[in-house]
Amino acid sequence: MYNVLIVEDDSMIRQLLEMFIKESDGYTLAAAIDNADLAPLYCAKNDVDLVLMDIRTAMRANGLDAAERIKQKHPNIKVIICTSMPEYSYLERAKKIGVDSFWYKQVVEEGFFDLMDRTMAGERIFPDSTPELKLGNASSTEFTERELEVLKEIMTGDSNNDIADRLSISVSTLKTHLQNLQDKTGFRNRTELAVKAREIGLVINDETGAE
Repeated sequence: MYNVLIVEDDSMIRQLLEMFIKESDGYTLAAAIDNADLAPLYCAKNDVDLVLMDIRTAMRANGLDAAERIKQKHPNIKVIICTSMPEYSYLERAKKIGVDSFWYKQVVEEGFFDLMDRTMAGERIFPDSTPELKLGNASSTEFTERELEVLKEIMTGDSNNDIADRLSISVSTLKTHLQNLQDKTGFRNRTELAVKAREIGLVINDETGAE
């Protein structure tokens, strides 16, 4: 039997995952918590084989940060990132920090257990890409990585000068990216771009405090 730690701040999803684990033959529930910052501490003091880790959890604790700490200290513990957020950078960062598998949340018991079984058997399972989304008139697949970075930065509400400095580009280049984004999406200004992109979860800037 594998001991599973659930890290999930949505009570309905957490309860559903708990039910799946309790009804399974090969897994047992170690604990279910809502704050990712507590997960490395729990793993240090308890017998855990698998962590099902949400990314955006209670008290703004980041599940990717927690997963990285767990893999550094306990490389034998398997970690599956479970998120409903299609934010473009999450998938690549999960691979980079050594997470074992990545799952976009779906209430499908069969796929859920297959993913867990294959992960525990040593496979690393990741989707080929983030889910395709519609932002105004454009598909998310039409944006360059730099345009996505610009989208994330404008959520801060900072000036063009400050954003250009952080991205190490000129203000003129930043304005070109913004104009390209407006042309593709049909939105009129950077505020509308930022609001709509955040609404669909295409980009998330954790510095803004938005949940």
